[in-house]
Amino acid sequence: MEIDSLDFLNSPPVKTVRFGGNVVETLAKYNRGDSGDYELLKHQLADPEIKDAQMISWLQEFRSCVSLLSKDHEQLIYTILRVPWVGRSPAVVEEYLAFLSNLVSAQTVYLCACLKMVVSHFTPKRVTICEGGVDISDSEDEDDDLPRNFNQSHQALQIITRYVPSTSRFLMPILQENFPFVQKSSRTLECYVHNLLRVTVYMPSIRRDILGVIVEKMLKLDVGASGSEIEEAEEQAVHRKDEPSEEGLFQMDEDVSDCPTSGADVMIHPVAERLDTLMVVLMAYIKDICHVNGSFNVEKTKDLYRDLLNVFDKFILPTHASCHVQYIMFYLCSFKLALAEAFLDHLWKILQCPSQPAVLRQAAAGYLGSFLARAKFIPAVTVRACLDLLLPWIHRYIDSQDSSVRQACCDISLHGPFYTACQAAFYTLIFRHRAILEENMKKGLEYMQNLNLERVVMCQLNPLKVCLPSVTNMFAAITRKYQVVFCYTIIEKNNRHVLPVVRSSTGGDCVTTNTNPLDSFFPFDPYLLKRSGRLVEPLYQVWEEVADTELQVTNTGKQGSRQDEDDFLCGEQPQTEGIVGLTPNSYDPNLCSPNSVGSPPITFQRAF
Repeated sequence: MEIDSLDFLNSPPVKTVRFGGNVVETLAKYNRGDSGDYELLKHQLADPEIKDAQMISWLQEFRSCVSLLSKDHEQLIYTILRVPWVGRSPAVVEEYLAFLSNLVSAQTVYLCACLKMVVSHFTPKRVTICEGGVDISDSEDEDDDLPRNFNQSHQALQIITRYVPSTSRFLMPILQENFPFVQKSSRTLECYVHNLLRVTVYMPSIRRDILGVIVEKMLKLDVGASGSEIEEAEEQAVHRKDEPSEEGLFQMDEDVSDCPTSGADVMIHPVAERLDTLMVVLMAYIKDICHVNGSFNVEKTKDLYRDLLNVFDKFILPTHASCHVQYIMFYLCSFKLALAEAFLDHLWKILQCPSQPAVLRQAAAGYLGSFLARAKFIPAVTVRACLDLLLPWIHRYIDSQDSSVRQACCDISLHGPFYTACQAAFYTLIFRHRAILEENMKKGLEYMQNLNLERVVMCQLNPLKVCLPSVTNMFAAITRKYQVVFCYTIIEKNNRHVLPVVRSSTGGDCVTTNTNPLDSFFPFDPYLLKRSGRLVEPLYQVWEEVADTELQVTNTGKQGSRQDEDDFLCGEQPQTEGIVGLTPNSYDPNLCSPNSVGSPPITFQRAF
């Protein structure tokens, strides 16, 4: 909580016994070339066993002559800034905060040094165990006083901001520079991100930048652990757990509570565990900002949406094959249907804008289709409204190619946005055709027929040849069942002319492989992180078996039944290597699944 009063700024000095003269005399001697008492003063301040009374006495004297502490005395100031004041007695903390306020007011040259000192307290102090001259442990301090220490750090930052209004301009680079290395422990990353988010509450002008820094670091974790790696680690852990142990070989007394694999909610993959921890913190923050005292706050949510959308465009959209970080937009949009519609509107504008880079247009199409397919909170009326925009755009694109002097051909580099738009439409219909038909079977079938999908499938651009084979096959099976369009003749023809792919970039023969020419990316594929996944699960549309024995998958002999929730995509995903505080509930790791707060279905604005 923020300090309400600074009456202690005028409090009288505390008398104490110490070595050396007073600060003013010591500084005067130092200026005359006599540095004896000056060095003694620095030595006393650096003493880790310094008593509270002595520290208070020194700080009060420094406060009274702060105008004398020029750039020539920076070593003395740096010594004071290294004094362990956080977690000390209230009297020491108050006096130290008073000194900071005087220092940044009178000597702004030390502003950045003060900010770096404060930010250094945003993570637990490192504990290193040394045996035989070798550091064998780098664990993090599980101090019960951490919340209090963090509060005092934020008090210091708020006081500095009060006296130097331009603090935010100098703070942002320091926050970014001091972000812990992503390989640090979950505890370190969790504390730092939590404290950064607390800063945004009382310094909203840099919230967008702080969210950008956090998301950028989280994306490094996300792309560093592919979905297949995470699943493999979890499966191996299950197998190890199921294997019978050989008793009697080793009998060791171990505290299983300290074992990283003992908790049911702990991710086995270390990178996934760190990412899961940060996703929990960020999602809790999003919920707290949007829901004030249990009530949805429209204005705060709109402001947060704008900031996160900016972060999405800058960092998430251009990142290929991230698995989880993009779910912050998925989660935020679940609060109100209007948010989901605004997000769809944004993606649509990127897709159909010719001035946007093709890679971003293709990414936007992937997000559009995946979001429509997977978000339970999007009603069928919104799905139809999006298809009513997407399919006419596809038809207009086909028209432009038919009327072109140059004959249209299956060129991915030239028509990438078109193909990803087609795949987005196919993917959406695979997942949401039931919702469209369940409202009214007759009208639903009529609607799907009016989309004129047959023209899309039969056009010279031949999207079925380029789209992910599993999507193509399932789309063909579903549209055949309802007699909307027949794709198998085209698919069989395409299979006789498979796109050649060079085996190596350095040369070699062309081989035909079951590849993914578009390098398709479905951003909202199943969520694998355990703790943060509790928030996603009630909002998420899993693949449901199409219970019809006539749904055959071309050239595979398989039928529409499935072994797991996304069986029809199995094996075909591209692999990429690649003092204002939050409410107590925000930091509770035992998150419960929230209710999906959505507005009643409304007609999607056709022009966005």
